[in-house]
Amino acid sequence: MLTCSWRTACAAALALVPATGAFAQNTGPKEAANPSQAAPVSEAYPVEAIGDGVTSGGYNQSRWAEDWTRYRNPAKRDDPIDRLKFIPIAADGDVYLTLSGELRLRVNQTTNPNLLNSEAQRQDINRIVGGADLHLGKHIRVFGELAHGGLAGRNLGTPAATLRNDLVVQQSFVDVTGTVSGVDLGVRYGRQTFADGPNLMVVPRDNNTIFFVYNGTRAWARGKTLRADVFDFRTTRLGFGGTGDDVTDQARRFSGISAGVVLPKSFLGGSKLFVDPFLWRLRNTAAVWGPRTGREVRDFYGLHVWGDAGPVNLDWTINHQGGSYDGRKIDAWLILLAQNYKLGKSKTAPRVGFHADYASGGGAYGTGTLRNALAPFGNNIYYSYQLFATPTNLIAFAPNVTFSPLKAVRVSAEYQLSWRDTTSDAVYRANGTAFARTQNVAGRKIADTARLQAVWSISPRISVTGRYEHLMAGPALTNAGYKSSDFLAGWVSLRF
Repeated sequence: MLTCSWRTACAAALALVPATGAFAQNTGPKEAANPSQAAPVSEAYPVEAIGDGVTSGGYNQSRWAEDWTRYRNPAKRDDPIDRLKFIPIAADGDVYLTLSGELRLRVNQTTNPNLLNSEAQRQDINRIVGGADLHLGKHIRVFGELAHGGLAGRNLGTPAATLRNDLVVQQSFVDVTGTVSGVDLGVRYGRQTFADGPNLMVVPRDNNTIFFVYNGTRAWARGKTLRADVFDFRTTRLGFGGTGDDVTDQARRFSGISAGVVLPKSFLGGSKLFVDPFLWRLRNTAAVWGPRTGREVRDFYGLHVWGDAGPVNLDWTINHQGGSYDGRKIDAWLILLAQNYKLGKSKTAPRVGFHADYASGGGAYGTGTLRNALAPFGNNIYYSYQLFATPTNLIAFAPNVTFSPLKAVRVSAEYQLSWRDTTSDAVYRANGTAFARTQNVAGRKIADTARLQAVWSISPRISVTGRYEHLMAGPALTNAGYKSSDFLAGWVSLRF
């Protein structure tokens, strides 16, 4: 259970929600969300900011966040697939079933896998997902989702269970919701995705074949301009076989509160901005830092500011991390600053911007204070498509540009420079493991990384994506025997 001080903080935040204030409701998009097609989970708080990820064209990574009740009217159904999105069970339409599915076929090619001088790796990957969303009236909902991850290729090494998994119950939960005095309330119990926080800290990780999911309880209260989300989870330890070997991981417990405030539209002369404070705790009985494995209790005290201010889109996070590891104090910082500027009025106008990030480092190989920052369950490809970087002992700066050369095609290009915060600690991969020997060599520069992505959205149901990355290893890696690498990936995604 949460400690007394945490219960007090959670209760105080929830008590704020009914005070809806006089701020105007904001329904602007965070990331090309379509409010008319997104799930109206809350009629009051803006749907794109309730912590359920991004909905675009009606679709969301978390399929339970979608709303297809417009197909209650048969005249709005254009094809047989539309009929699967709203299958009435009761005559009044309040009891209905929504079916969902995805097929993703992908190929990855990586030279010098693990940044070692070796034969190139090819991964042939398939994802097959099927889900059912049963609404039992206006207040109860049951959701279930099965997933399969297939993997073949050459020089595969030791695959993770997030890439190769015969069958997994990816999600299975029940919701109970209602509205009291204009405040939307809800509680969810079971296995579920969770994305109520900065993208670099908590997301389902769509790059994986099998999503990162949690087991436990989530509860929320949402007013017009204030909200709070309380959760208590344990992570999932995946196996490679059938559904029986994907079990709750008793070693890792993640709990806390994520809140939200809608700023007035008049702020900064016309804006759509949100301020989301968060207070989390991650307990891990087998955390690894340097040569040691020990119990870690890490507290996250943070503030996430994001949204649009005129042509500027920003996503800023500041987070202090405290607690203890194996009897040692933790004192770490994460500062994540991403912003871009829209060059025009149209929805497809180019954007130019940069991100500048600081993740403190130090102490993993010593005996004093541990200063290595940690992004617990965030976007694992933000710094490297090859998963060769993470916000631990990292300083990164990356200018970028996004544009549409053709209708329905979106291209993003970025050039990232990265360094270590301290040379006495290691360079870390996206999975949190250190590159061996890097803690013992000189050199602050980690790498220069050039990246390109193109997405062709053929329809809301069908998309084709291509990615390329060239990682030019710097002295922090080459002095320890690591090499540069190229990465090329392509996939087609079909979903309904």
